[in-house]
Amino acid sequence: MISLLIAATVGLGLSIFGTPFVIRVLRRRSIGQFIQEEITMHAHKHGIPTMGGLIFVGATVIAYLVAHFRLFTLDGGFRPQFISFEAGGLLAVMAMVGMGLVGFLDDYVKFVRKHSDGLNKRAKFGLQLLIAIVFAVVALQDGPNEGVSTEISFVRPLGLDLGVFFVLWALVMLTGAANGVNLADGMDGLAGGSAALVTGAYTIIAFWQFRNEEVYQSLNPLDLAVVSAAMFGALLGYLWWNAPPAQIIMGDVGAQAIGGLLAALALLTNTHLLLVVLGAIYVAETLSVMIQVASFRATGRRVFRMAPIHFHFDLGGWPETTTVIRFWILTGMGVALGLGLFYADFLRLTV
Repeated sequence: MISLLIAATVGLGLSIFGTPFVIRVLRRRSIGQFIQEEITMHAHKHGIPTMGGLIFVGATVIAYLVAHFRLFTLDGGFRPQFISFEAGGLLAVMAMVGMGLVGFLDDYVKFVRKHSDGLNKRAKFGLQLLIAIVFAVVALQDGPNEGVSTEISFVRPLGLDLGVFFVLWALVMLTGAANGVNLADGMDGLAGGSAALVTGAYTIIAFWQFRNEEVYQSLNPLDLAVVSAAMFGALLGYLWWNAPPAQIIMGDVGAQAIGGLLAALALLTNTHLLLVVLGAIYVAETLSVMIQVASFRATGRRVFRMAPIHFHFDLGGWPETTTVIRFWILTGMGVALGLGLFYADFLRLTV
């Protein structure tokens, strides 16, 4: 429990106090957001410093590292102590940093081109596939990674074993979560606030699995909880500066990193499909784009005023802050439902 508190506190502190420095650096280098021409109602955001994900990803990594050091313990007093890293936490950090790197390259290409188009689809998918392969291969190694299941799971494995196709499933999870968060990153605070709620939920889930190891099969749940708590704190600190009107935008580096971490947490805690409930807002954003594209190609008509769906409400007259807060509320409802399903399953097995 102490590790979780340290991780969240350090992540929050680094993010909230480090973000102003990053904003000044980005402004000096003229690294700002590029707005798509058709999104005229948000044209005023053009030029706002972007790549803000660098600060909360960095804060998460540092907080995770710091949480493994102790200068004082109740039983030993003041005595430096190091707690070894676990495979689960390192894998989650790897997925977060790896996907964040893809996002960084995407943002960098946009900056060089001075346009909203970044990496081409083939290059982006290829990099994501490479990360998914490395993640799956490392996760399924024998010995230290015992607890990772190749079965599709909801709140626990369902018995449908994917075997070698687990690599493809990891790719679907990583890219799906990353793209969902990326689509939600269209309004100030929307992606960051919803992600804070979901990472908070995974902190609870992973810690609960750690306290009930006789019930759950998962990979180093305490270390997973530490990573999740670190990101939770870092996102709260980032939101201080990203709240409307935003002074910094996370960019693809932030959205991809968040998606990579959420997918890794779901895969390593064997709660794959539960992420659909916890992150329902990302599913809705993604589905709205798919429905819009399919409808326009098939009939020439649009279902929504604009996709992703948050722009539909924006064009309908909702103020940006109203849309963001209501989407936070919907995310909170999904998190509450997901945690309720997780706990109901625990009661079914233990009562």
